[in-house]
Order: sequence, then C-alpha cells, then structure tokens
Amino acid sequence: MGPSGRLVLCGFAVAAGSVAALAQSVISARSGLIHYVEGQVYLGDQAVETKFGSFPEVKENQKLRTEDGRAEVLLTPGVFLRLGENSSFRMVTNRLIDTRLEFLSGTAIVEADDVGKDNSVTVVYKDTTVHFAKKGLYRLDSDSGGLRVFEGLAEVSAGDNSAEVRDGHVIALDTLAVSRFDKNSTDALDRWSARRGEYVAMANVGAANSVRSSLFSGGGGAYGGGGYGTGGAYGVGGMYGLGMYSNGCMSGGSMFNGGWFFNPSFGMYSYVPCMDGAMYSPYGYRFWNPYNV
Repeated sequence: MGPSGRLVLCGFAVAAGSVAALAQSVISARSGLIHYVEGQVYLGDQAVETKFGSFPEVKENQKLRTEDGRAEVLLTPGVFLRLGENSSFRMVTNRLIDTRLEFLSGTAIVEADDVGKDNSVTVVYKDTTVHFAKKGLYRLDSDSGGLRVFEGLAEVSAGDNSAEVRDGHVIALDTLAVSRFDKNSTDALDRWSARRGEYVAMANVGAANSVRSSLFSGGGGAYGGGGYGTGGAYGVGGMYGLGMYSNGCMSGGSMFNGGWFFNPSFGMYSYVPCMDGAMYSPYGYRFWNPYNV
C-alpha cells in the first residue's frame, strides 16, 4: 500500500494487515481536528502551529480562540467549523454521535457538506441551542447575537421555545425572532470560507482516487490505516469494514462509508462521501466518491 493508502482517517485500527482485525477492532473517532490556521490562533494558552501531516486537536473542555487570525476545524465527517478573527469556542463533547460546542465570541461559519444520520453537531450560545439538521451553510455572530442560514435547516431552542430556521433567514438567538436577510450580502470572512471550501473540494479528487486504488487493489477488499498526524484516527461517518454496516457503499465485496481522507499532495484532508450520484457542497463544489471519481 502506498503512502496515501496509509494516510486515511478511519474508525478502525488495522493490526498487521488483518482483515479480521479491521472488521473487529474499533477505536473511537472524535471531532475537533485543527485543520488549518493563519495568523494568531491559540489552543488554551498555547499558540497553534501546524506542520505538514501533523494536526493538533481540540479536546473536550479545551478552548480555541483567534486574535488576528482564522482557523478551520474538522467536526463530524463532512462538517467544517471556521472561526473569524477575535473569535472563540469551547469543545463540550467531541464524540461523532454527539459533537457539542459552546460558541463564546466573534464569528463562526459552519459548512455542512454532509450530515450523517449517526452523527450530530450542536452549538450552544448562552442559553440557546442550535442543531444543524441538514446539509447547508450557517453563520453565527456574537455581536448581533444572530444565526444566519444561507442554506439548510437549523433547529434552535431556548428554554421551552423552539424554532426552525431555513434558507435566507436569520434568527435572533435571545428572542428566537426570525426574519429574512440578503444572502448576497457577504464579507471577507464569507469569501475566505468559500475559498477554503474550494481548496477542500480540489483535494477531494486525489483523496477519492487513493481510496479507489486501495479498494480495488486487493488486500482483503477493505481500506484501512491507523490515521495520520496526532490524536489517532478521525473520520468515517459511522465505521466501515467488511459488510458490517449496510448504509455504506458496496462494490466488489468492498465497503466504504465516507469520511476524512488525507491528500498528501495538498497536505490537507478532504471529505470523501459515499452516495449515489453527484454530491455538491453549499458553495457548489463537487465531491467525488471512490466509485465515480
């Protein structure tokens, strides 16, 4: 197996290339990989410095904050959190089935390219809870105390009150009042997030090809690897193995459930989905799976 075959983020530990070990040895996967930073970004009191192939993670109860900088964090497979300048959040729980963040200050953009049925991302802001129910593009601003939904569906609750927020609407997170906004009214942070989304989609092609090569090159018909960088393994919505999970893509006896995969040429991760037909991000960029790439 080549280098790219070893750089997969998965929910399984592979022991000595054993297919049985792949199917049976399950390790936990977590949200919170700090994928990209620029400028002044701090994890707790320590400045974040990323190196090629090595990415720190935001663990439970840790705080990530920016000063004159920005950061991109991988959450559940297919979901990105991007922080603007002078922004912060605290990781409450980092399990894929229940990823929960406390948004503290500034601005955060959530790009949800895929929302897995077994994964969940929730943001808490003061006394309000926001759950991202569908694929989409969302923006939280502490100055205005609002959540804008450019695309998708957010479920918002505060005490005994709740509301659903859809495309083109903004909700005040204190009163839950919903109104419309102009989706074309964007700023530098929105444009930066769109560029990051484009880079990730470009990296998807090589990552999907690496998965495809491994799936069809023998080795038991499964794709594994212990993870790349620090923090063990990331990714895979659910897990994947040899026919263990019926919601995956199956071809030629190989099963694949989509997740974060490393593109060594780009030095970054991308999302490789498992679905029929074409998948596009909220920004309009295509993500290929191993079977149609």
